[in-house]
Amino acid sequence: QVQVVESGGGLVQAGGSLRLSCAASGSIRSIDFIAWYRQAPGKQRELLATITSGSTTNYVDSVKGRFTISRDNAKNTVYLQMYSLKPEDTAVYYCKAVFLIGSTYRDAWGQGTQVTVSS
Repeated sequence: QVQVVESGGGLVQAGGSLRLSCAASGSIRSIDFIAWYRQAPGKQRELLATITSGSTTNYVDSVKGRFTISRDNAKNTVYLQMYSLKPEDTAVYYCKAVFLIGSTYRDAWGQGTQVTVSS
């Protein structure tokens, strides 16, 4: 099994930056990729970015150029660096690890970290 824990959220002014962390533990080698999502009040959870075990990254258009996903294998941690934050970026941010157990892919979600961007 795999567990992930997010951290790094907080209150920031519009135009500011934050770096979120997603620390993974457990069967690290079984992780295929890690994704960052967010969920604003009253809205569906939204995929933001993914990074594979081989460090291939992908972004949704809404955050491309403002958010950067990266990984530190030595720390078993994936980061989401966020720049030029806007009030509409306010949400709970979650990371999800997709890992392979036998021939079955499973998900592990963190508890989320709140990001609030003030105008």
